[in-house]
Amino acid sequence: MTPMLYRLPGSYTVHRLPPGAPLPPELLRQPFYALLRSADELSVCCSSSFALDSEQQESGWAGLAVAGPLDFTLTGIVSSLTAPLAEAGIPVFVISSFDTDYLLVKLDVLARAESVLSAAGFTVLTNPGPS
Repeated sequence: MTPMLYRLPGSYTVHRLPPGAPLPPELLRQPFYALLRSADELSVCCSSSFALDSEQQESGWAGLAVAGPLDFTLTGIVSSLTAPLAEAGIPVFVISSFDTDYLLVKLDVLARAESVLSAAGFTVLTNPGPS
């Protein structure tokens, strides 16, 4: 199975907040965000246009969504996508959901990342796919 990827609109920022930080209610109304709370931190990935007061942040990410839903019995999806990017020296931030996976790459290497993925046999569509 060769996944198809869709470019997500806009740019994204990954934020680091203290582990007990409250979430602003406005965040929950955003069309795309990802959260991970651990004993050490609260990580939030959301649109760069959303102002979130965080202790650290890394902005300038573009998003690629794997067309899903993906079956839980599938293996190697993320590694098949990240390996060619790693070989090309392109950093990636991965977010997984119940239905699919999302790859974030820096905006300044997005075109190169799409080219690398296309050369690896993946179809990369620049228009947003189904959400």
